[in-house]
Amino acid sequence: MNPQPNAALLHDVDIPTKKATFGMGCFWSSDSLFGATNGVIRTRVGYAGGTTKNLNKTNIGDHTEVIELDYDPETVTYEELLDKFWANNEYGLTTKKKTQYQSMILYHDEEQRLLAEASHKAMQARHNEPLSTVIAPAGDFYPAEDYHQKHRLQGHKDLCRSLNLDSSKLQTSHLAARLNGYLVGVGGVAQFDEEVGRLGLNEKQAEYVRRELERNQGGGLSC
Repeated sequence: MNPQPNAALLHDVDIPTKKATFGMGCFWSSDSLFGATNGVIRTRVGYAGGTTKNLNKTNIGDHTEVIELDYDPETVTYEELLDKFWANNEYGLTTKKKTQYQSMILYHDEEQRLLAEASHKAMQARHNEPLSTVIAPAGDFYPAEDYHQKHRLQGHKDLCRSLNLDSSKLQTSHLAARLNGYLVGVGGVAQFDEEVGRLGLNEKQAEYVRRELERNQGGGLSC
């Protein structure tokens, strides 16, 4: 695929958004899951929830791998995002994990705190064992290294080059977030076909993504 510098690729979406932050195990999976969720505008993966400063790739201290996302509250509600959180925790809800992979909801305002606690109470009623999920205020967020951002998309190097993606766009591009989900089978063909024109993909790019989506859908999201 040759680069298409004049294509109207939908990297930037300028609308009011709210933030949500979740720890769900390995953050590659949640990046794909939420990236293909309607109403989610941008995603980035990183580390949060701890106190350690000066993080590096070999030492994240007491932080947890998290997905931070910007979403349009007119299209998707925080309650709907919480539903995805509870349904897709990679290592289960009652299993105690090490801090790096623990189940975590980091709330950004009082409304999110109340909704998170209510959903936790409802989910606990369905389990015989105590839930391991931690609910805490969102503090500092430290973006993960570039190779973690849109990790599944980055595995398709020719496509990335044709989309003019650089390291900064991997954390800010709406298009990158969507494709990072579609390429591993999240979202479904009908949803992709409905928005492919809006995303600005040319025919060859769209054909490639659709083929990968069809091949991978139903295959699960484990790292």
